[in-house]
This record gives sequence, C-alpha cells and structure tokens, in this order.
Amino acid sequence: MRHDKLERELNLLLLLTENHNYTVPEICDRVQISRRNFYYYLDFFRLAGFKVEHSKPYYRVSKDSPFFRKIDEVVHFTEDEAITMRRILDKTGDQSIQVERLRRKLDRLYDLQILDNEEMQEQLAHNVTTLYEAIKRQVAVTLVNYSSPHSNTTSNRIVEPFLLMNGNREVRCFELSSGINKTFKLSRMEDVQLLDVTWEHQNKHHKIFTDIFMFSDEKQWTVTLLMGRLSSSILLEEYPKARKYLTQQDETHWRLELPVCSFIGIGRFVMGLFEDIEVQGCNEFKEFPNNKINNLSKKTL
Repeated sequence: MRHDKLERELNLLLLLTENHNYTVPEICDRVQISRRNFYYYLDFFRLAGFKVEHSKPYYRVSKDSPFFRKIDEVVHFTEDEAITMRRILDKTGDQSIQVERLRRKLDRLYDLQILDNEEMQEQLAHNVTTLYEAIKRQVAVTLVNYSSPHSNTTSNRIVEPFLLMNGNREVRCFELSSGINKTFKLSRMEDVQLLDVTWEHQNKHHKIFTDIFMFSDEKQWTVTLLMGRLSSSILLEEYPKARKYLTQQDETHWRLELPVCSFIGIGRFVMGLFEDIEVQGCNEFKEFPNNKINNLSKKTL
C-alpha cells in the first residue's frame, strides 16, 4: 500500500536527518528495508532537493536542505507565540502523555525556562496585550516603574508606543518627556497602563531597523564582504537570517551584502575571521576594524 511506503519514506527521512550513530545495515534494519531500497531512497531524496551527506560510515540528510528551510519558515512560532501556547497547556491541567510531550518540545525548541516563574510570565503577557491595544487604538501608555540600566533609575515613563519588536520582547515608543524615540524592553516594566490620551506626535514616530546581530537604529549601512567557506559557514550557523543576503560567487567564495544598524556586531565577526574575509563595500565600516586594531595595539604596548 502507498500509505505504508510513504510511512517508510518519512521514517527514513527523519532517521537520516538526525543520523550520527547508525550505519547503513542498522538503518535498513530499523526501517525494515533492503540495502538496495536504501540507496534507491537516497537517490529519490536527492532528486527531491534534499542534501544527502556521506561521512563514512554514516549517511545523513542536511537540515540545510531547501525543504527544511521552507518548513522552518512556515512552521515557526515567535517566542511570544510559543509562550502563549505553553501557558495554555499549563492552564488546561491535562497531564496526558501528548500534552507533556508538547510541553517538552516547546521548552526544548524555544528555551522557555523562564516559564517556571508563572507570576512574572503572566505580567509579561499582560504587558504585551496592553501595548498591542495601545498601538491599535493609537493612545499613550504609562510604563510603570521602568528600570533603566543606562541611567540607573526606576521611574514611570509616559510614551506613545507604535511598534512591537524582536518577538514582542521590545517596544518602540515616542517618549513625551524627552521628545525622542526610544526602545524599551518589556522585561524591565513592572506594568503597562493605558491612558485616555490619543497620539499627538505621530509625525515624529520614526521606523527603526534591527539587524541580524540584534542591534537597532533608525538608520542602516550596507556592508559588502567577500567571504570564504569557513566564514560563510560560521555566519549561517550563528545567524541563519543572513542566508538571504549571501550570493555564491564561485566554489569557495560568497558575497555578503548586509544591512546593519551598528558596526559592532559585524565588526566583531569580521575581526574574528579576518583571514577569510575581504571588506569590499561601505567606506565607513572599513575604518571601524582599523580603528579597533589601532586601539588594541596601543593597549598592548
């Protein structure tokens, strides 16, 4: 039956995706297929667009295959969505195996250890909901007892929130007292209270960008790098979102045209792998690593 065949194909694909320990005979035994059929399936996977890797004596399917990347883009939850799902599961009181398995998967995939503090998590969810409502209604809010590490103070901030950012962990606001746009972290707010005050400074709400290194600013620079295999591989491992900015030039080189909001993140990466990277574009950035190296030389004399 086709159903049985499809089940074997999926089981084999899952086994190969995480394969670090099984040889070909062991795989065939676990999936109940012949060695001949095993190689037939490998050819089928290759034709379907999967990347089949062979490191003797193991075969595996790379998670970098286009199919898995597409699945990751479609079947992916932001951290706040995962938190909401976990909270719903906790409130059901269901102790079934299926529910417990879902809890473990969410914890493993999204690092939800902070959910152990249920009171704190309830407050964070409340803050997100209130800010969302304020943005929708275009009204101001009070960020109650906001703790600022920069000024080392805790105070109420009256702001016009207009953009939730970074998986709803931060919010971009126009602060009435200072007259400037600022980014506030939801974890540093004791509470958020709606005010019956409509936005009066909407023309001053400036869009902010966040680069792959998690630096944010109202302006961006485009840095162009020529990268070798080592640096491009490490970049994708540490910052998967960089993939859409990479273009392969030849068998061993990739061109990166990346918008950044700060030179700190990209500078740290370039200086750590400078032997495998050539800076080709953005004159402002070219000066950044040189200045860092000069300052380091002075400190080490």
